[in-house]
Amino acid sequence: MVNRIVTGAHFGLSDWLIQRVTAVVMALYLLVIAGLLLWQRSFGYDTWIDLFSGNIMRTFSLLFLLSVFYHAWIGMRDIVMDYVKPAGIRLLSHVLVILALLLYTIWSAQILWGL
Repeated sequence: MVNRIVTGAHFGLSDWLIQRVTAVVMALYLLVIAGLLLWQRSFGYDTWIDLFSGNIMRTFSLLFLLSVFYHAWIGMRDIVMDYVKPAGIRLLSHVLVILALLLYTIWSAQILWGL
């Protein structure tokens, strides 16, 4: 009998698709930001304030950051599952990564909306 200990195993099409969708969201955001930066004649603090004062840019920025965090979760989870063999250390690593990403998400919302 095989004793298989699995902590955090998710394989398949959904993770592959999520990685591709989040990569597209990140690429679109970076193209929009690059376009806006190139379009500005003069660039300074006031330009940044004007750019991020609207809810559309804040929402798009939060979507970008959530995509980065979810993309990072899938990548880190796969790395930990591939290279960390003891189940207890693997589980601890998963929990620490999840907690860090949740804290980053809360911090991002605070920065964007000044909560």
